[in-house]
Amino acid sequence: MRVAVILPAAGLGTRMGRAAAEKTGTSRKQFMLLEGAPILVHTVRKFASIAAVTGIVIAVRSEEMEWVAEMMAGEFAAGRVRVVEGGNSRQQSVSNALASLAADTDLVAVHDAVRPFIEIETIHKVFDEAAATGAAIVGVPVADTVKQVSHGTGRVKIRGTLQREKLVLAQTPQVFRYELLVRAFELAQKDGFTGTDESSLVERLDVEVGVVLGSDRNIKITKPGDMDLAHLFFREFAAKESGR
Repeated sequence: MRVAVILPAAGLGTRMGRAAAEKTGTSRKQFMLLEGAPILVHTVRKFASIAAVTGIVIAVRSEEMEWVAEMMAGEFAAGRVRVVEGGNSRQQSVSNALASLAADTDLVAVHDAVRPFIEIETIHKVFDEAAATGAAIVGVPVADTVKQVSHGTGRVKIRGTLQREKLVLAQTPQVFRYELLVRAFELAQKDGFTGTDESSLVERLDVEVGVVLGSDRNIKITKPGDMDLAHLFFREFAAKESGR
């Protein structure tokens, strides 16, 4: 099984805001330091440790390509990680990275560059599920009551209560057979469709996408408060590893 991993990392980090930029030196969350290394590096390390992963492609902004490539070359074996130019949207960044992959790739895993706490066991499970069925994502059950609302006349009104048992919060990795994901992106481009994740593009092909249960710790670091939680998770993980 040959798995290529795509990490879209061209986002501007607008949700981090000015306070985070002043504190850390950047609002670009993927480059913020987490216990001495950029969050992006921590994420890449997870996938680089897996034998089935034959290559990792990071999509970044054009002005960042050179120094990100140098950073990765200093951390990982030659050819293990490549850098491509990202786009103005996540979908375009993934599309650019997808176009750079070899046609003999079996599976493509797309993972948020700022989810460094994905568990290795979960990665293996979602890889296996996608290999068996063609498409699988990581997700977690919804714990809170979810209301469907409408917006009008300046007020938000409840229109219904959704069944939690039928809902999951989508995470990454999202993993698909190479030819399936290529077809999904081609259709999206043809129709001018923009999805919120890769699964939403594949679902338009009437393909069933499996869900592998993940963890609440597989957080996506997007807001200033997430960094405090990330430092806590990292220290807890390090303490667990040192105690083995």
